[in-house]
Amino acid sequence: MSHTSLHISKRPVPAPKRPGLILYMALLALLTGTGCASSRAAMSAELPPMAFAGEAMAEPAAPPILTENHFTRDRSGSISESALREVLEAPVFLEEKARVGIVPVQGSYSLDMDVPLPGVAAALSDALDGSGEFELASEVSTDFPVDRGISGLRELAARYRCDYLLIYRHRFVDATYMNPAAWGYLTVVGALFLPGNTIESAGVLEATLFDVKTGTLLFTVNERVRGQEQVNIWHNELKTQWLKKQMLESATQRLADQVMTKIRRLIVARPGPGGKSSAAVVMSRPAPVEVKEVPSAPTSAPQIPVNISTTGI
Repeated sequence: MSHTSLHISKRPVPAPKRPGLILYMALLALLTGTGCASSRAAMSAELPPMAFAGEAMAEPAAPPILTENHFTRDRSGSISESALREVLEAPVFLEEKARVGIVPVQGSYSLDMDVPLPGVAAALSDALDGSGEFELASEVSTDFPVDRGISGLRELAARYRCDYLLIYRHRFVDATYMNPAAWGYLTVVGALFLPGNTIESAGVLEATLFDVKTGTLLFTVNERVRGQEQVNIWHNELKTQWLKKQMLESATQRLADQVMTKIRRLIVARPGPGGKSSAAVVMSRPAPVEVKEVPSAPTSAPQIPVNISTTGI
């Protein structure tokens, strides 16, 4: 039996390699960052000092207020820029012991040449005359030969010697249409009496106080009305006129109340003795005064007169 000797060759184990250049650079970078971090100041949460009223920072100046018109096309009217400012800066009030006329006009404020059948102008005249704020209030006839427009109104006021004109006009828009009851017209007999038509009218009653001396308008008030009726097919035009007449009569007092409210405000704005507007409040009725009863003093008991003599003292 032969013995075979096995020779196992042992290879030498390589020694661990030293850190390379990359590891060295990484370690150097780490140490460098740590040193920078250690030298940086520590962060701390701090509040700014409180700013008191005396130490507050000055706020930026407010933009200037716009007082001039920079639109050049607006200056091509019939009034100059200086005259416009003079009109707007002047106080607005109602003069004492003034005369006022009530004149009806049509569209574009031309004189109304129709017969003055509506009683609105008369009611306005009675309200102004009865208020006691005018020396005289009168209706104005439009039949005198005067020019059209504002010049005609001023000439008419001069003939009546009125300081103010209360210009009145009313306008209406009408509509007529069929309602569901019109289906009965198919029976022919129903067309004679069924209210298959609806007439509707809406209008505006307008009153403007015109200052004749200055040519300015002191105020304008409007009273709006609306009416509707269901009628048959006969004489709808007359029925529409009757509907307008009813609306005018119902709105006349409300329009007069609006006019008197504006008049009282103009009286309040009347300059006082010192040239300033009065601060008084004008009321339609005096405020009731509450009277308190003062309890009477209790009656004392009858006193007996006593005579004291000083003789002999």
